[in-house]
Amino acid sequence: MRVLVTGGAGYIGGVVADRLLRDGHSVTVLDNLSKGRQQAVPSQAEFVLADTGDAPALDRIFEAGRFDAVMHFAAFIEAGESMLSPELYFDNNSAKTLTLLRAMLRHRVLRLVFSSTAAVYGDPRRLPIAEDDPLAPTNPYGESKLMVERMLAWFHKAHGLRYASLRYFNAAGATADRGEMHRPETHLIPLVLQAALGQREAISIYGTDYPTKDGTCIRDYIHIDDLATAHMLALDALTETNAQINPQTQTQSKSSPLIFNLGSGSGFSVREIIAVAGRVTGRKIPVVEAPRRPGDSAVLIASSEKIKRELGWQPQHSDIEAIVRSAWEWHGKRTSTLK
Repeated sequence: MRVLVTGGAGYIGGVVADRLLRDGHSVTVLDNLSKGRQQAVPSQAEFVLADTGDAPALDRIFEAGRFDAVMHFAAFIEAGESMLSPELYFDNNSAKTLTLLRAMLRHRVLRLVFSSTAAVYGDPRRLPIAEDDPLAPTNPYGESKLMVERMLAWFHKAHGLRYASLRYFNAAGATADRGEMHRPETHLIPLVLQAALGQREAISIYGTDYPTKDGTCIRDYIHIDDLATAHMLALDALTETNAQINPQTQTQSKSSPLIFNLGSGSGFSVREIIAVAGRVTGRKIPVVEAPRRPGDSAVLIASSEKIKRELGWQPQHSDIEAIVRSAWEWHGKRTSTLK
């Protein structure tokens, strides 16, 4: 298949683009490099420097690429920043996705795998969280992604768009040559490893009075390689149902959208992750306690039984120490600090 990967210069997008290529697909990466790094783009992929909100550029890209599907990762992802500047998130994540969807319709590309988030749930009413649980985001980041999910549902009904919405919990870890590095870095595991490497003075714990076992937030971590596998399965599932889409008339597909959680089903607190990183690195990690951040939920743990049941997804990297170790080894290769 010919696949357009938006945000393919980022952590998850780069890993998935690499997997697509290894599975024999043709890949074009679109990224404006506002957050991503061109080094993360696989060398075999075509790279286009453009923005998902640039409609004329999208028309040129779609005309040249004649894509069979789109994988959409391009987004701002910092929940804390979204509380301070919600307008950035509704513009970049929601409005620009609408521009992308319009371009897909114009060029009769009716398959989309969307990078969604566990933040659409907000504070959960039960654990683990299932796909049919209430959607009530506690920050504009989650709301901006939920707005896209709602748009997709209407595009499916009106235009026959076939889509998979994958609600990630916390992607983590590294493959042999691809790891997690954001600009700026806001994710816990790479931040802790930076502290272990001496690249930052300490790791901040934001909130120590949550109603959890040690007072710190609990999150569900999924290895990036397992996340990539889920994307391949979702793309295959959309392809299998292609016969139900008429690209000429855009008649409504009778098959249901694919909406799946992606997580491990296990939760680890901030303090537990710091302790695991200490064991993996063999280094003392300095800690600074800080006030809570607005918009943070106390506990987010996924039920991923639906994607296991319907698509046969089976995570291969469920051990948290193995996940942290893969990230540590990747950071060591980058910095030559790890002995």
